[in-house]
Amino acid sequence: MDDVDVLIIGAGASAAAFAWSIADTRMHIVCLEQGDWVDHKNLPATGKDWQSRRDFGGDPNVRKLDADYPINCRDSDIAASNYNGVGGGTILYAAHFPRFHPSDFKVRTLDGVADDWPIDYAGLEPYYAINDKMMGVSGLTGDPAYPPKQPLMPPLPLGKSSAALARGYNELGWHWWPSDCAINTEVYEGRDRCINLGTCGVGCPQGAKASVDVTYWPVAVRAGVKLKTRCRVREITIGPDGMATGAIYYDADGNEQQINASMVVVACNGIGTPRLLLNSKSSLFPDGLANSSGLVGKNLMFHPYAGVDGVFDEELDGNKGPHKGLSCHEFYETDASRGFVRGFSFEMHRGYGPITSAVLGMTTGNIPWGKAHHEAYREIADHTMTIVAVCEDLPQEQNEVVLDPELCDSDGIPAAKVHYRMSDNSKKMLQFALERGREAMEAAGARQILREVGPIRNAGWHNMGTARMGTDPSTSVTNEWGRCHDVKNLFIIDGSLFVTGAAINPTSTIQALALCVADTVKNKLYDASLFE
Repeated sequence: MDDVDVLIIGAGASAAAFAWSIADTRMHIVCLEQGDWVDHKNLPATGKDWQSRRDFGGDPNVRKLDADYPINCRDSDIAASNYNGVGGGTILYAAHFPRFHPSDFKVRTLDGVADDWPIDYAGLEPYYAINDKMMGVSGLTGDPAYPPKQPLMPPLPLGKSSAALARGYNELGWHWWPSDCAINTEVYEGRDRCINLGTCGVGCPQGAKASVDVTYWPVAVRAGVKLKTRCRVREITIGPDGMATGAIYYDADGNEQQINASMVVVACNGIGTPRLLLNSKSSLFPDGLANSSGLVGKNLMFHPYAGVDGVFDEELDGNKGPHKGLSCHEFYETDASRGFVRGFSFEMHRGYGPITSAVLGMTTGNIPWGKAHHEAYREIADHTMTIVAVCEDLPQEQNEVVLDPELCDSDGIPAAKVHYRMSDNSKKMLQFALERGREAMEAAGARQILREVGPIRNAGWHNMGTARMGTDPSTSVTNEWGRCHDVKNLFIIDGSLFVTGAAINPTSTIQALALCVADTVKNKLYDASLFE
């Protein structure tokens, strides 16, 4: 049994940022992570079999590593993805690193749907800037879709694929801009530049991609934060006064352990966080910890994804280089004439590796078995590019994370079960996005549309909103700086806090929020209101 000042549960994007920030208080800080450090020498990209490696896939139900817990997604239109280990989802993300738009924090005011956040872009902007510096962001200043901001490194090269798509956007008169990416285009903070391995989605052995195991965590550990791996937390413990007292967890050998803490910080993502809170029942909290509002696990948001694959006569980049070359925010804001509210962004995928190209061609009937196989393959490999629409998903209480009554992890802890159905608004948006994606592909010069798909079933990378922040305890789980309304020394710092989901990747905003919470805690350390 340990006694610590601050206990952090989870070691992903938000936990790393929070730990780094709070370390300068010199408090006794411990982080428990159920996975382990990733050995970059063993990442898939170090071998020729990288496309067939299942141990770095996004689906924990397929991956089935010791650190994983199952997620029941049978009743969900979208299947959840995650990664359990130091770095969390940043190990596998593509490092597309946009910020939310200012409008994303005022959806109710602007469009009369969902709710406004209790914070705004201006309040988060300083933390976006700090996070960009810690992670290392490449991009091009001047994007008219955003207030002024200054990337730290030059943008990723457009390459053949992005240049072709940009021509199509220009012909249509649509907004496009080189993507902000947490990928080095030059040596940065001791990490080398990108060398175009093209394996961002299964980890970056080069260290050019900013996963937090190579950015925040080394600095936080040197500052005194203790990071304990292979420690799976079963429940957060509560004292008779209703305050969090620490946690019970299983160590690497399966032994039950207890840790006492003055402050508990949860950073387990939009599925893992409600799972932990719901598993932390007690006589004071019979419906789950911090759940007097009944909203723990509710309002789950994913990003419905739509994709259009186009085949070009010209040779493109294939799998070379980072995948996120440019973005289009032409359809980001509400336009009532489209028949839905809010909007989507277009990302692009430069191309596919050889195995994926072959499978895609065969499943779409474009590559036959037999005599013509290789000739048909050559027409697709390195000639294919994808436009992906990231659609904003509005919160609905019926979309939720609950505890599965039967399924458990290897330590016997009840697993998460996801109930999620796309709204009519999302379905209309998805169809509109597919039509615009085809239009953009044809304008860019695609000779064939190989595939149109949406929603993409296994695209549950962004899970948000299941412990939303707000000023009213009856309609939110935490206040405007992540402190739970019901438990004054319990904080949440991950994407569970999100009030709305925007139409872009959330990691940058998740980390900015975590830094904002840490700063607020530090400013209130000697203020009695911190725990009142």
